[in-house]
Amino acid sequence: MELKLMMEKLGAPQTHLGLKNMIKEVDEDFDGKLCFREFLLIFHKAAAGELEEDSGLLTLAKLSEIDVSIEGVKGAKNFFEAKVQALSSASKFEAEIRAEQDERKREEEERKHRRAAFRELKSAFTQ
Repeated sequence: MELKLMMEKLGAPQTHLGLKNMIKEVDEDFDGKLCFREFLLIFHKAAAGELEEDSGLLTLAKLSEIDVSIEGVKGAKNFFEAKVQALSSASKFEAEIRAEQDERKREEEERKHRRAAFRELKSAFTQ
């Protein structure tokens, strides 16, 4: 389904049979699905000229090519800035979680001390 949607978004929709043939062309483990390694194999085979000319995979490889000399690397800059921001926000989130966990531990320790003090007072009155 993901392959179907990707091909439609690239402007090269495929039939169900065409999609099955595309998958079969690079499906190394014969599970009828594309894993990430097999997905990358599409582009490796396209670069090596190993894909059939009428293959939807060749169309996919051609449609997703980016010429850096034309496009530049500004998209990469935005990607890496977004990645750094995501990582820093993730670390802030982790810090908040750790702070909450530490607070819970501290509160639990306080409860234990209060219970121990109460038991001590209780034992003084019951004797």
